[in-house]
Amino acid sequence: MSDETTTVELSKTEKAVVDAIEKLTVIEANNVAKYFEEEYGITAAAAPAAGGAAPAAEEEEAKSSYNVVLKDCGAQKIAVIKVVREVTGLGLGEAKALAEGGGTLKENAKPEEAEEIKKKFEDAGATVELQ
Repeated sequence: MSDETTTVELSKTEKAVVDAIEKLTVIEANNVAKYFEEEYGITAAAAPAAGGAAPAAEEEEAKSSYNVVLKDCGAQKIAVIKVVREVTGLGLGEAKALAEGGGTLKENAKPEEAEEIKKKFEDAGATVELQ
C-alpha cells in the first residue's frame, strides 16, 4: 500500500455542500446519512477504502476502534438521556432526540472505551451495539 495521498478538487457547488454538511449537528448529519442510505443505498461501508477493501474476517480481528450505536433507549428514557449527554456533550434537546431516535453515540472509540460506554447505556436500560 502506498503512503501517497490524493487531493480531490471540488467545484463551487460541491464545496458549498461540504460547507453546509460541516455545519450540521451530529443528529442532523446522522439524519442526512440515513436519508442517503434509504433513498440511494449509499453507505460509508459501500465505498472501498483507498488501496482496496480488507476482507471482513481480517477487519474484525484487527479492529482497533468501534462506533457505539444506540439501538433503543428502553423504558428508562431519562436515565439514557443523561448518559447521552455525559458521553456526547450534547445539549438536552439533541440528547433527547438521539435517545428517542437512536444513532451513533461515539465514533472510532477504542475497544476499552467502547465497552465502557456500552456498559453505561446498558446499566441505564438502553440497547447499544458496537460496530
